[in-house]
Amino acid sequence: LLFGELPKQEQLADFTRRIREARNLPEPMIRSMKNRPRRTQPMDVLQSCVSELADYDLNIEDASKEAHVRRAITLIAKIPAIVAAWNRIRAGHHVVDPLEEGSHASNFLYMLRGVEPTVEEAKVMDICLIIHAEHSFNASTFAAREISSTRAHMYAAVSGAIGALSGELHGGANVQVMKMLLEIGDPANVEKWVAGRLSNNGRVMGMGHAVYRTTDPRADILSRLSKAISREKNNKWYETTERVERATRKWMLENKKQAIYPNVDLYSASIYYSMGIPMDLNTPIFSISRISGWAAHVIEEKFAEAAPKPALYRPKAVYIGRYCGPMGCEYVPLVEREK
Repeated sequence: LLFGELPKQEQLADFTRRIREARNLPEPMIRSMKNRPRRTQPMDVLQSCVSELADYDLNIEDASKEAHVRRAITLIAKIPAIVAAWNRIRAGHHVVDPLEEGSHASNFLYMLRGVEPTVEEAKVMDICLIIHAEHSFNASTFAAREISSTRAHMYAAVSGAIGALSGELHGGANVQVMKMLLEIGDPANVEKWVAGRLSNNGRVMGMGHAVYRTTDPRADILSRLSKAISREKNNKWYETTERVERATRKWMLENKKQAIYPNVDLYSASIYYSMGIPMDLNTPIFSISRISGWAAHVIEEKFAEAAPKPALYRPKAVYIGRYCGPMGCEYVPLVEREK
């Protein structure tokens, strides 16, 4: 995403080294997090900390492409550390320093929980981060590109993207999926619950997509991961989720004559929950993954890699108020407006 091609062995080793060396958070940032109210939402903490990272960029005025790649690597490395640090701070635990070895995914899980993840957990998280890394012009990506078009720095663009992602209509759908699964409880309750919800014009979270008219290809991968992690943890969440998918598709076909398919959120919810990750970290984890895509879009926007030249975004708007013509409006003094 950042370089436009797959790396060779030496390039991958260098990239991995740069990520590892950039993981540690500035001590003032950690102290600042410790002074925040414990009720503060993780996405709000993440957004402000990403903005704060600009303070520590000693070459913030450097607008070269190399500097933007360096900032991208900084954000890829530090966003997982911020999410993990805040989760531990709000729970009253000490912040865990990253390991010198291990994958990006395993390091995040270690910093989050304080114990090294199993091989299966690290593999599952790694795949989750990969498949969520980029997905065209969604709301947060558009926000990042629009901010970049003003020539604001990358930290501002990514902070804005995180703000967009924090909205419930964009991020957080897999949180609603997990709440639904918890409400259903036993897998045996699925069919009755789904029928009741759809019969009352309710919505089954994790089903349907704004773009895809077939199964989201990421959902197929996540389904297999959910099955694997549920098997390792010996829990019911994959079974419950899979029955929700089947029951919803069957009900919609029989009663609405419509085909509906799972989206990326349906199975990711049970994956994170099975690994003991708090539900309100689902959207921050999305940020941990999507920062790669956001940064790539910022670089493309900054350097006009997909356009003849850089341009400031300025969408047109249609005025829907009362129009009285260029000469037809008169100013009414305040004292006369009550008459």
